[in-house]
Amino acid sequence: MRKLLGVLAAGFIAMGVAGQAHAVNKDFAGTLAIQLATLDPVTIAGAGTAIVNGSGTAGHLTALQVPASPFATVGFVLPVSDPVVFPIAGVQLTGHNAQGNFAGVGGSGSFGGQMPINGFAKVCLFGTCSAAVSNLSVPLTVLGNGGQALVTAAVNLTVIGAPWTTGTAQIGTAFKQTGGVTPASNTGSPEGTVTLVTPIFISTNIGASAIVPGFGILTIPEPGTAAVFGAAFAALVAVGLSRRR
Repeated sequence: MRKLLGVLAAGFIAMGVAGQAHAVNKDFAGTLAIQLATLDPVTIAGAGTAIVNGSGTAGHLTALQVPASPFATVGFVLPVSDPVVFPIAGVQLTGHNAQGNFAGVGGSGSFGGQMPINGFAKVCLFGTCSAAVSNLSVPLTVLGNGGQALVTAAVNLTVIGAPWTTGTAQIGTAFKQTGGVTPASNTGSPEGTVTLVTPIFISTNIGASAIVPGFGILTIPEPGTAAVFGAAFAALVAVGLSRRR
């Protein structure tokens, strides 16, 4: 009985600490998607440990820190066969995220911050990426960070980025992506999700494709305190089995 009470106490103390802590390390398994124009997004899966400030069983999201490089890929190729977007025949992505620092009020458009993507997206023209006749290399360093990147080549590019937000990222009137926090008022609940978005504005010196809209979409499901409760319950079951033996 004393051992059982000890396990119970440890479980409830752990749950209490998780509900009151101001800086909580939380494991996550999320996705980073990069979409150019109307092409299918290139999606990179990643996992790691994020630092969530002010989280708990009833805490509002006030800050989120994502470590560098859980989202990384080298030479990932997305084939494109849609004749509507010819001569684009594929997109090849190489990159990884730098550390992300987000703050604000969870569930509102005021939550966001910077997380640059180091790397580039190669747009393969007139052939597959392994045998393309021509390529456009789009730098991604301004994605999720802000600023402007210039590329002078056969096709000149200007790439303009912006920080991430849980609000709406919009390019013109026709293209937009909206993020958010679910549940809107409480990121510490089990199965809560944070979705941040950022626009990528690409302009070229090609008349037919003068403006190429793009977006980054970062999705991080948050486990909340369910894992802590599950661990305490598993410990209780283990003690019960050992007593029966």
